[in-house]
Amino acid sequence: MVRLKVRVRAVAEKNKANRALEKLIAKQLKIGKTAVRVISGETSRSKTVRVDGDPAQLVEPIKALAS
Repeated sequence: MVRLKVRVRAVAEKNKANRALEKLIAKQLKIGKTAVRVISGETSRSKTVRVDGDPAQLVEPIKALAS
């Protein structure tokens, strides 16, 4: 598990902030937007995000985000 502290400018209404978070993480990992989903904490400041893809290819980019 990796913990990230992220801020987005989107307002927290109608899931706009959650979609902005997903888009930001996907962009940083250079993967498609649909590969990243908030799976818990949709109305909370603390969220759990699922990233779909090949674990071997995602380990290093995720570590880089966390550093």
